[in-house]
Amino acid sequence: MKAIVLTSFSGPESFELRDVPKPVPGTGQVLVRVHATSINPLDYQVRRGDYPDLVPLPGITGHDVSGVVEAVGPGVTAFSPGDEVWYTPQIFDGPGSYAEYHVAAESIVGKKPPSLSHLEAASLTLVGGTAWEALAVRAALRVGESILIHGGAGGVGHVAIQLAKAMGARVFTTVREENFEFARSLGADVVIDYEKEDYVDAIMRETGGSGVDVVFDTIGGNALTRSPDALAQLGRVVTIVDVAQPQNLIQAWGKNASYHFVFTRQNRGKLDELSALIERGQLRPHVGAVYSLADIPLAHARLETPNNGLRGKIAIAVEPSTH
Repeated sequence: MKAIVLTSFSGPESFELRDVPKPVPGTGQVLVRVHATSINPLDYQVRRGDYPDLVPLPGITGHDVSGVVEAVGPGVTAFSPGDEVWYTPQIFDGPGSYAEYHVAAESIVGKKPPSLSHLEAASLTLVGGTAWEALAVRAALRVGESILIHGGAGGVGHVAIQLAKAMGARVFTTVREENFEFARSLGADVVIDYEKEDYVDAIMRETGGSGVDVVFDTIGGNALTRSPDALAQLGRVVTIVDVAQPQNLIQAWGKNASYHFVFTRQNRGKLDELSALIERGQLRPHVGAVYSLADIPLAHARLETPNNGLRGKIAIAVEPSTH
């Protein structure tokens, strides 16, 4: 089969398109013919060497799969050949999704929502699971609460806006002015141009000085330090960014704030929750660009480019060969 193989921790040029052996499903595993995958910030973090001890080289990376079950291993009961499925591969535990075929444990695989194309489904597995974990599980966002979602036009952010609205929250988000209407179309109640206005000032003005109940950080930088300034009492901060520099959280003490650090855990349950929202018309991923498997290096380069004009996700169309 064809696969994109990471040969060194460096730039997009460190990927190579190679022929590699087709995997065989073991006990409790399914073999999936990959129809689509996608690109996430996690993907370029892995490629540039942020987790060198966890990623053996040469190796296949990638963290989204939408495809069709080709074969099942012993003990598999939930799936049969021909089933359309979607999932996030177990991160740092075996080959990833930049290939024509992938093997996964039955327990992390879900039935693909029929209303989504493979490109759409592959654009949602990791970011959707991440947003669900952050808002529903860790922040425990409740009906009538308010939330500030940083980066509302991005991969995780555009999903988080839709989830927060489905949960009954008032949604504030930071985007560039050109993405105002996009964010509003997703359900954002208040959009803030982070290039022209300080988001803390905007939150305090729009909430009458009371602040928001939850801040969802998808951008890093000094967001952990500044978040308490925009929080209500007993507010929660959830971040998905691994920020290396020290953060000053003294203001969080005065707000009795809680902080949650999220690294997505794979399971079928989250996918089923997302599927229910999709079928009710409350959630839909936005595919901002599509590349081929061979052009994954170009997709990485684009995602890493500041102000790249992207909305939502970059999807990768994979067309399996017959060998």
